[in-house]
Amino acid sequence: MLKTGIAVTVALYIANLIGLPSATYAGIAAAFAIQPNIYRSFQTMFEQIYANIFGVSIAAVIVFTLGNDPIIIGFTTIIVIGFCMYLRMNENTIALALIAVLAVMETTEMMLVNFAGLRFLSLTLGIVTAFFVNLLFFPPKYELRLFKQIDQMTADILLWLRISTRHLSDDPALKGEIDRLDLEIAHIDNTYSLYNEERIYRRKARVPKMRKMVIFRQMIVTSKKSLETLRAFYQFDDKIDSIPKEFQKVLVDELDKIIYGHERLLLSTMGKIKKNQTKPVEDITTPNLPHLVDTLFRVYEKDEKDRHILLPLASRLMDYHKEILYLQKLLYSYQKFHDGFNLNFKKKKRRRIAP
Repeated sequence: MLKTGIAVTVALYIANLIGLPSATYAGIAAAFAIQPNIYRSFQTMFEQIYANIFGVSIAAVIVFTLGNDPIIIGFTTIIVIGFCMYLRMNENTIALALIAVLAVMETTEMMLVNFAGLRFLSLTLGIVTAFFVNLLFFPPKYELRLFKQIDQMTADILLWLRISTRHLSDDPALKGEIDRLDLEIAHIDNTYSLYNEERIYRRKARVPKMRKMVIFRQMIVTSKKSLETLRAFYQFDDKIDSIPKEFQKVLVDELDKIIYGHERLLLSTMGKIKKNQTKPVEDITTPNLPHLVDTLFRVYEKDEKDRHILLPLASRLMDYHKEILYLQKLLYSYQKFHDGFNLNFKKKKRRRIAP
């Protein structure tokens, strides 16, 4: 939002400074050209300049040959939209091409060539201004933003896992939280795509960036597994109450070990775990999931009907733990070959409940 405001302001100032009579179009073009990262901004700049050239050229030719009657203007917009869609341009680029058409085809007493040229210069000025604002002002730090989102979402999931396993959660509230966390994952996937699009031009920084991308991707996968586990506990909540306390205790103990391991890996990523030369920094308390499954079969030996009813829950825990182990392996590998993976940041205290 801030960069869009800056881009519009700078475009208007420059247009007025050089004496363009249509400064407003420069501001409109700047607003449409702002993108969330530098790579997209670079791509959008050339795409919108091409669309601007096409829109101005078609509009000038049609005005010169057929005039600027409203029906003709509408027909021209159809042609421009069809051409832009054929080239698979995005919505903002198509909108800017239509603005170019309307800007040229409006009624004026000025010579057509001069008029079209001024409109083209105004729109191009806005596009180029937006690119340089995106490049120079507040460059996005998607690496830190991505980790913040992952860390906060994971903290919320683990909090609800602890609450739900101790039968303290309210069903409607937990259902609402699961829906909200699904939306958070969609936002995180979008941030990861923006981070993935960032280009590294220094050769030495490319390999660490690629390794970090693999780690972030695994962090997201692990968080998704934790959310699947939470969803499984929500679905089986009424069945867990009916099983013997022996299995409930084993279930809670093993899940707490998995949660502890997940939290410790995130703290390690923030550099908050003391490094020990005798043990890897990601060393975690290993849960005994086979013992969980054996306990589940043992408590249902006399009840064939409900013997396998909670096996999907145990399967979720095993999948979740497998992803944590893989994330641990990736982090250890990165810390071994590079100078550490420290993404510490200041933020409000997170809500945590001791296991």
